[in-house]
Amino acid sequence: MPPLVAIVGRPNVGKSTLFNRLIGQRTAIVEDQPGVTRDRRYAEGDWNGRVFRLVDTGGLAPGEGAGIAALVHQQARQAIDEADLVLFVIDAQDGLTPTDREVADMLRRSGRPLLAVANKVDRTEHESLANEMYRLGVEVVHGVSAAHGRGIGDLLDAMIALLPPPEAPATTAGEAPLRLAFVGKPNVGKSSLVNRLLGAERVLVHDQPGTTRDPIDTPFEYRGQQFVLVDTAGIRRRQKIDAPVERVAVILAERALARADICAVVIDAAAGPTEQDARLAGLVEAAGRAAVIVLNKSDLLRGQGDERQVRGALADQLPFMSWAASLTTSARTGQGVTGILDAALKARANHSRRVATGALNRLFEGIVERHPPPGVRGTANRLYYITQVEVRPPTFVVSASHPEGIPDSYHRYLIKEIREAFDFTGAPIRVRFHRRPRKRKARPGASSDE
Repeated sequence: MPPLVAIVGRPNVGKSTLFNRLIGQRTAIVEDQPGVTRDRRYAEGDWNGRVFRLVDTGGLAPGEGAGIAALVHQQARQAIDEADLVLFVIDAQDGLTPTDREVADMLRRSGRPLLAVANKVDRTEHESLANEMYRLGVEVVHGVSAAHGRGIGDLLDAMIALLPPPEAPATTAGEAPLRLAFVGKPNVGKSSLVNRLLGAERVLVHDQPGTTRDPIDTPFEYRGQQFVLVDTAGIRRRQKIDAPVERVAVILAERALARADICAVVIDAAAGPTEQDARLAGLVEAAGRAAVIVLNKSDLLRGQGDERQVRGALADQLPFMSWAASLTTSARTGQGVTGILDAALKARANHSRRVATGALNRLFEGIVERHPPPGVRGTANRLYYITQVEVRPPTFVVSASHPEGIPDSYHRYLIKEIREAFDFTGAPIRVRFHRRPRKRKARPGASSDE
């Protein structure tokens, strides 16, 4: 793994803005209010050919004993413990605060290599503000403006100089990591499931809805397969979202869904599936993502009768997702949790499956012979052949004499027959109808080589 650089400091000093600036893209939520970042957020950066990992942390608040603030503090401490280098950030406009001094003392005790960064030095006349940081006993203070890019190049040079020498890259074979995104409403247990799979408190868990904000990517290995587990913010209906931070979090969650290979749609089994769950599942289906339905909190169900009732409600609310495997899990007890990974691996294989043209058309001929499509204006609607044109999702094109006359019911019937003949569990299927090109008639008297 490339060396790790942790960005730490008290809340609202511009850590996430610096994180975005150093990796060269906007991936972390930035808002002018304290406490926006909560979990550890990782990304890779590159400076003059040298690759490094960066971790953004929530604001350190020494002395916080309980609640989300204490959990955020714990996440930041874990980032410090695993870092090769720490960027200690203060707000030059505010000057040193008692909290800054407490954080500085904590960092000295950690023994980690340290760079002092005075942020919000936006103009030349602000440079003197950075000098106050020397009162902490540091040798060099880097005055930067994360918002405008001022001083960032010099900071990156200093970072690279302090990082351990690069190791020879390991050669790996096999498939690319499988991106598995956990999506769902707030407070259905997405972060708890990720932590249970990782065997560690990697992402912050609290019973307050909306605890997760930034999508959190975590590399993970299971049975020799590399995964990236993506924990996302709970998605609510847009009209019910008030805070700007939550609106941005929902947008980032929806983007994470679009970048995922597989989506684990997490539903509270105790509460049962709702219209909002159906809306979220609809986003997954519309995006063409492979999926698995996760009925979490199954430890709160009272026996098989409750589970049958939940599965019946699932069929009623999400009939368009009948192609996705559905699992009951409990993040609290661990029951069924690794089954998510097994289902994801199968779904990815099916999502990438290509059916041989011969086998596909033999099936197709039998389907059309048993159940031809209805005619159009008294004329037979002929279906000539079928071919698979894409994977992820598997997409088929049917040549027809009147494609506009194929009813939705026949479209669904054809998808059902393909799915039953070939194993596409976990993968949506697309079928399109195209008009068969008409053969051009030769003009009288035209030569064969004309």
